Amino acid sequence: MSMNIFRLCGDMSHVFSILVLLLRLRVAKNAAGISLRTHELFLLVFLTRYTDLFTTYYGIYNSVMKVLYILSTGAIVYSIRAQEPICSTYDKAQDTFRHVEFAILPCAALAIITHVISGEGAGLDLFRTIQELLWVFSIYLESVAILPQLIVLQRFREV
Repeated sequence: MSMNIFRLCGDMSHVFSILVLLLRLRVAKNAAGISLRTHELFLLVFLTRYTDLFTTYYGIYNSVMKVLYILSTGAIVYSIRAQEPICSTYDKAQDTFRHVEFAILPCAALAIITHVISGEGAGLDLFRTIQELLWVFSIYLESVAILPQLIVLQRFREV
């Protein structure tokens, strides 16, 4: 897989935005205006998309980026959930998007339907079929993972 400038720029801007958020949490010690649910959804996106991390080697860059996305998003979730004083500033009342009912379950259903209709899993073993299904699920989930953050920002009147 060859590297192109657009992928590199996209990856670096994504890493930069995660680092800025981690730095903001660490310095400000405040989670006001941040949706934990969005970051939980993104963590689920990365965990389901990168199941090939331990089965297929695409190169050092690819492997490092996958691990970096999982660990950094996990660090954000951990900081907001468990790290004082950050977790005490997280406003659960503002972050009320029902992500299981309106993001995870619909995306899982859509992934299964798409997978069955397309016939993509035909001829693959069970492990590869599940891996393919999880990848499709992650694509759909990524498209709606930002919704809880937009709702939190709207409630804080910053959008």
